[in-house]
Amino acid sequence: MSEVIENPRGGCVLAGINSVLGAIERVCPIYHGGPGCCMQSTASDQGQSGNKNSSFVSSVSIPSSNMLEREVVFGGTKKLQSTIQGAIDIIDADAYFVLTGCTAGIIGDDIGSITEEFKEKGHPVYPIDTPGFAGDSNLGYEVVWNTMIDQVVEEGVPKDERLVNVFGIIPYHDPFWSGNLEEIARLLKKLGLKVNTFFTEHQGIETIRKSSGAALNIIIHPWIFKGPAGKFLEKFGVPSIRYPGLPIGASDTKRFILEAAGALKLDIEEEEDYVYHYLAQAIGTLSWKKFAVVADASSAVGITRYLANDYSFTPVLVIISELVFRQEDKDRILGELTDLEYARPPRVVFNADQYEINKALLEEEDVTLIIGSSNEEEISSLKEVQCIVAAFPIKDRLIFNRTYAGYRGSLTLIEDLYDNL
Repeated sequence: MSEVIENPRGGCVLAGINSVLGAIERVCPIYHGGPGCCMQSTASDQGQSGNKNSSFVSSVSIPSSNMLEREVVFGGTKKLQSTIQGAIDIIDADAYFVLTGCTAGIIGDDIGSITEEFKEKGHPVYPIDTPGFAGDSNLGYEVVWNTMIDQVVEEGVPKDERLVNVFGIIPYHDPFWSGNLEEIARLLKKLGLKVNTFFTEHQGIETIRKSSGAALNIIIHPWIFKGPAGKFLEKFGVPSIRYPGLPIGASDTKRFILEAAGALKLDIEEEEDYVYHYLAQAIGTLSWKKFAVVADASSAVGITRYLANDYSFTPVLVIISELVFRQEDKDRILGELTDLEYARPPRVVFNADQYEINKALLEEEDVTLIIGSSNEEEISSLKEVQCIVAAFPIKDRLIFNRTYAGYRGSLTLIEDLYDNL
């Protein structure tokens, strides 16, 4: 490696794949890797996401071939066969996905041929041959959906002009993923739409199989899902629109709905009145705050725009704490963070290294509020400023369906700000 990152936010691509599969109802991951892979990859994402883990199979309960020296020398396909069969015998899942750890990836075990044997016997077993060293946990989200499109999603499903697929809110890498998806779905359903979130409302593998019948994919993220979106269009004829960040508060949520709905009508005034009625009872108490945000791109965009445009806060510094490689994605993120209605653009830093993040925060003297992760609590204490833990990783909160998204989620964010004055 040419660079060492202090406190990386998330794990390897295997951790991301595990987290996404763990959020799908009645889906069982099967690891083909070394001892400890299951527990460590689960801990690096699910273990730092508001203390909520997969309720079907998780961590040390995930079937694993536990490859040792013998398998490294002679190959581990026989051991994998018995592991898959054991999982099928013991765990009543709707689908099984075989994941490759670094060890299996290095020696080149052919997991595809093994899973094909089980498919021929009628078992829904699918390979994901992307070893852990191939990337970070964000990549895991795209890897899973590429696999789904290639192997699971069905062709020839009748089109439903009222059905939409929602992508971009990543399970566990967004600690508020359950609540955020529920709020987004609630808003879209008020348009009369049917909504596939894939991870809520007991949606599972059957929902994924029929997702090609959707009229539109809605991607809520500044940069992720470019590849799978292209595949959805090419293979199934499903177009996509991208909303470049989590919509928070009345202004951005209205913008999101209008972009998603097109010519369809929604009683937006009812939702706006609901929010502004409550904000009017507290607005001004915190309006003098000058804030910094340290978060993934989607959360950073949503929080910054909401507090600047709807709540009279002054954004001073925004640190995008995940690796963003394409310049077009950086430009899209910068555009959202600098095109503000009522505030001067903040300084924007792209850096995933905790040492550099702390350094940037220390250098910014005007900051009186830091909105970040559990990693930023120490630096906020040194600066003696208010800190709100609102982004991954979150280690000291329990989060079920809490949300900051949409109209009503924005009120929760303000409540959290007041709770930690």
